[in-house]
Amino acid sequence: MADARDSTPVIDLAGVRKTYRTGSIEFEALRGVDLRIDEGEYVAVMGPSGSGKSTLMNILGCLDTLTAGSYRLAGEDVGELDEIDLADIRNRRIGFVFQQFNLLPSLSALRNVELPLMYGRVHGAERRERAVAALERVGLGDRLDNRPGELSGGQQQRVAVARALVGEPALLLADEPTGNLDTVSSHDVLRLFDELHAQGRTIVLITHEAEVAERAQRVVRVRDGLVVEDTGVPRTAVVA
Repeated sequence: MADARDSTPVIDLAGVRKTYRTGSIEFEALRGVDLRIDEGEYVAVMGPSGSGKSTLMNILGCLDTLTAGSYRLAGEDVGELDEIDLADIRNRRIGFVFQQFNLLPSLSALRNVELPLMYGRVHGAERRERAVAALERVGLGDRLDNRPGELSGGQQQRVAVARALVGEPALLLADEPTGNLDTVSSHDVLRLFDELHAQGRTIVLITHEAEVAERAQRVVRVRDGLVVEDTGVPRTAVVA
């Protein structure tokens, strides 16, 4: 069997630095991060406030640009992309799940899930078929016509997960996905991530909660803009 390290990683960061400048003041949020995440891994990124984990999430999600270093997403050099290309890669290759569900309240669950496909110019019957399949995948096949206000918090987050999955992205990026949920709903959403991981989905989860991070197979700890610990690494190590 071929070693996973011989394949193209979903995420490959090398010497990534991010500096913010305000007038004459500079702040280095990331100070040389190396990180590899292979296909099918479930990784939790943890760190205290100000550690750099949110900046790292923005870099991984192509929501922010690097100051130095390189980032390859599924083999593609993100640093060489313009804004139009970055928008396209966010829509095609990354599924986002946030603490705030970011659902449009006037649209049904089905229409909310269809949105990324509309931006991707998927039309008609195919768009509906894929959106229905995504909602069935998260256990909401009977809630297609319900608006967000008619769903519980946990159900709304499941709609958000379905929306993230509908384009079959290379990476599912979840930022504090249980932060606004009660205990029962949090467990439901985390069980869904467990199921998606078991099906081979690549998941990176940003969290400050140890109980949430423990669900992942690998925990990366960030402090002062560096990866300081990487536990449960099944394939390759991170050098900080």
